[in-house]
Amino acid sequence: MQIARISLQAGPRYAIVDRDTDEYVILAGDPIFQGLDTTGQRVPMAGTRVLSPVIPRSKVVAVGRNYAAHIEEMGSTAPENPLLFFKPNTSVIGPDDFIVKPSWSSEISYEAELAVVIGKPCKDVPIERVDDVIYGYTIANDVTARDIQREEEQWSRAKGFDTSCPLGPVIDLDFDPTDVGIRTRVNGELKQDGRTSQMIRPVPELVSYISHAFSLLPGDVILTGTPAGVGTIRPGDTVDIEIDGLGTLSNQLREG
Repeated sequence: MQIARISLQAGPRYAIVDRDTDEYVILAGDPIFQGLDTTGQRVPMAGTRVLSPVIPRSKVVAVGRNYAAHIEEMGSTAPENPLLFFKPNTSVIGPDDFIVKPSWSSEISYEAELAVVIGKPCKDVPIERVDDVIYGYTIANDVTARDIQREEEQWSRAKGFDTSCPLGPVIDLDFDPTDVGIRTRVNGELKQDGRTSQMIRPVPELVSYISHAFSLLPGDVILTGTPAGVGTIRPGDTVDIEIDGLGTLSNQLREG
């Protein structure tokens, strides 16, 4: 089952994606907190604006250097433990929203990532129980001001600026993250082509490790790292990130 968040005249609404009829089945509330009760209303998928499927109430936790080939291309080394950083919820945008280039950066990069959406409050989760606390999965773009990341000793400004965390287009509740393709195209040209099985630390290990560092809350999002092929984009460029089974997340960079 896949959940989308869409824009209607009455405001944002959550919906079940019905691909048999190409319709959205409108839900009565936020499915993470209020379940999957429907209102009976159906909306055609065609022409409906899709929003970020989740706005984290608490935090986005991202993992750096989790694909060996990406570590090599960046001239880095694998961290002894998962390398964690935060992106604020003000960085989140949805499909087809603009990534806005900050005036203080001249080098913006894309990073295709599988994103985990947490469904239950949790702390110190054993690896074997991680599936119990995951609500579903979506696509993320860990947009980075690469010049700032190189120059500063911390990553918060480089990776946490407004619009630096596109998410979408859906949350898949039944997704298997073990070994699926993850690709990035810039203006239609293939730039990243990896698989989630190439992660140094897979999803269960990451979620467990992060939960031992701090509590995770419903709606929190975890970004799991990016494969090789990261590069720079310029205003006017369109980034399409595709993960098999989750669809495609598209955003264009524009000047701030």
